[in-house]
Amino acid sequence: MVVSPAFPVCYAPATRGTLNPAQCFANVSGFPGAAGGSEPAGRAGAVRRRATRPGAGQGLCYVPVTVWDPALERPPALGLRSWKPLGKRLPSLRADKRSSSQAPADCPLGKRLPAVSGEGNTVADISEMAHTPPTIYDVARMAGVSIASVSRVLNGRRNPREETRERVLQAVAELGFVPDGAARALSGRVKEVVGVVIRRVRWVQSSEGEFAEQDESLIFTDVINRGIELAAQQQGFNLLLSSVDVDDHDLSGRLLALARKSDGLILHDRVLELAELEEFSRRVPVVTLANVATPTTVNVHSDNHSGMRDLARHLLADHGYRTLAYVAGLGDSPDSVARGETIAAEASAVGATLLTGPQWQGNYYASGGARVIERLMASGGALPRAIACANDQTALGVMYALAQHGVDVPGDVAVTGFDDIPMARHLRPQLTTVRQPIQEIGATAFDVLHSMISDGAPAERDVMLPTRLIVRASCGCPSPPTSPPWRAA
Repeated sequence: MVVSPAFPVCYAPATRGTLNPAQCFANVSGFPGAAGGSEPAGRAGAVRRRATRPGAGQGLCYVPVTVWDPALERPPALGLRSWKPLGKRLPSLRADKRSSSQAPADCPLGKRLPAVSGEGNTVADISEMAHTPPTIYDVARMAGVSIASVSRVLNGRRNPREETRERVLQAVAELGFVPDGAARALSGRVKEVVGVVIRRVRWVQSSEGEFAEQDESLIFTDVINRGIELAAQQQGFNLLLSSVDVDDHDLSGRLLALARKSDGLILHDRVLELAELEEFSRRVPVVTLANVATPTTVNVHSDNHSGMRDLARHLLADHGYRTLAYVAGLGDSPDSVARGETIAAEASAVGATLLTGPQWQGNYYASGGARVIERLMASGGALPRAIACANDQTALGVMYALAQHGVDVPGDVAVTGFDDIPMARHLRPQLTTVRQPIQEIGATAFDVLHSMISDGAPAERDVMLPTRLIVRASCGCPSPPTSPPWRAA
């Protein structure tokens, strides 16, 4: 039973059926409506059935009763025929002959609501009595316009009249109304969700020792996804993350299911073949990472050619190395292919030897780089003077395996990476690498996809971010000081 704390519990003779409110009030001593029950009916509640005490003459009501609760209605000055119960819509203000005991009609869309008028009808009065946040119906009532007009102003659609717009915005400001993001997205058919798909190696227990868990390490991918996430948060979007096996390119069914839940997709390193990608992207906006642009997609990547060219020239010209090896990433990765082709061209230009092939493929993992060195040492093959790796994680595995066999880096073999992930500067020796803006790649990918969702076709189909050579000690350059100069002094 809902009872206002300001009034006592209603006592009345136990009867069948519904107790008349006036009868209830007449039996309550000191109740404001006791004299004739003149107070209006309030909110109904049920009283638990209890045994009547012998000789008491009257027992506690066990039938539904109606109790006046001023906290649950709006002040009479609002001119409402009935009050607004918690969680219910405001009643229609049309004059009719229905009794106040009937449920109030919902306010129909397109019906202009009369502006609030009369004494005491201030925003403070309304907010003081309301127990729920203001709704679009409250905004429409205060502005004196229809619900549809409020919706058009808030969603920026169909160019509402300036007078209507100003009245709605003023009501929104005075009421402190906050539009519901989910409702706006539904009306605009925007889910505010972006799907992100990454590639991973099918998990098997293929590594031992120090790299037993490295096959599942996705440091570079995680940093990219962090950039996507931060950019999405700024626009009020959420992410749906999915992963696929590196060898699985028949994903039309799975990706379509993900696309139905998203406004667009960001696909990592070669998730789909080009023909499938172009067909799929005609159904949903798609941005790819480390791929190639198509007439219907946008590709975001770093400048692999410039970065690897600078690194190769540093090894070949600055250090004079003439025997190099390239430890590649995934076989179909456009990034790995571009870097391999660039270092091959630079080595050929100066007459240097470059070792490549299946035996030099590390698949972007530290465990893969370590296995390349282990196989080479087991076969008795000669080590190159410098090893350039497709990414930093591969270089980490190569350096570890060389150290296990007593090979000095960089004294015997120079080692370099690509990416400049955070751990690269903490290795000993510190890793010479090519820095690409990893997190910015992810943020840029989302920004491009968001523009495609909002505005349609993007300004360009191929977005390339710059890279920079980072020279440290692993290539044979002098080691940086281990402590600040002021401390050494």
